[in-house]
Amino acid sequence: MKIHTHWTDIPDDARGASAAIGNFDGVHRGHRHVIDLARDHGPLGIVTFEPHPREFFAPGAPPFRLMNAKAKASRLAKLGVDHLFQLPFDTAMVAMTPEEFARQVIVEGLGLSHVVVGADFCFGKGRIGTATDLKQFGAQMGFGVTIAELLETETGVSSSSAIRVALAEGRPHDAADMLGHWHRIEGMVAHGDKRGRDLGFPTANMSIDGLHAPKFGVYAVLVDVLTGPHTGSYQGAASLGVKPTFGANTPCLESFLFDFDGDLYDETLSVAFVDFLRPEEKYSDLDALITQMNADCDEARKILSALA
Repeated sequence: MKIHTHWTDIPDDARGASAAIGNFDGVHRGHRHVIDLARDHGPLGIVTFEPHPREFFAPGAPPFRLMNAKAKASRLAKLGVDHLFQLPFDTAMVAMTPEEFARQVIVEGLGLSHVVVGADFCFGKGRIGTATDLKQFGAQMGFGVTIAELLETETGVSSSSAIRVALAEGRPHDAADMLGHWHRIEGMVAHGDKRGRDLGFPTANMSIDGLHAPKFGVYAVLVDVLTGPHTGSYQGAASLGVKPTFGANTPCLESFLFDFDGDLYDETLSVAFVDFLRPEEKYSDLDALITQMNADCDEARKILSALA
């Protein structure tokens, strides 16, 4: 997959693509429905925006993203996307009218032959452009437009907002139903305070900065080690939160990989949230904490063994 970070100077081999347009946070089932419709019309492209428009308009708001740009690109590449047009969402983009976006970005800039958007798609200055407007511009300017209806699952409409709610409430199975895969946090393992090692549970610590936080607590997880000498898939238990037993801390994700012995510092991990075991708690002494951690690992092993 080739990544293009602007809508000008697009190489000839990327022009003429059929592209799905949207933010694609989480790359959930609804997103993949839109992407599959775009796949029917030529070389597959994705048009998305960085930063996410919500981050641009409200930079001080609480983190809401389900995945960072790198994780999103990785997920899209696995879907067979040929070209990812990761457009800068800046003051120039915000100032464009819907017609200017259609002409300058879609036609003159990217040279798209066909676009697919969700029925709730809005674009242009003040978000006044609708999917129907885009279809009219396509007819005038010479590109095809498909409007995809919203996709419903057993849990409800597949949307990034609904997935965030499910995760915040500790319902990773419902989130997975809408996503079509386990929710994952991907990132680099950082050096921590090494308390887990001292307790007999060495953990891989990862920042969740900039991401929507699932409910704080302990989870059964599946961990893919993506880089380094220990690449592969592992089962484990993870604690997400602020470690209240040890005082106030910055929220982070600490994953303990079962039957693993090795150094993961500075390697990239992808941690899948399979089941919520319990909320995080503050323990009066370390013996009580260790007893609970052993129980958590036993429960996680039972849950994960049932997936095989």
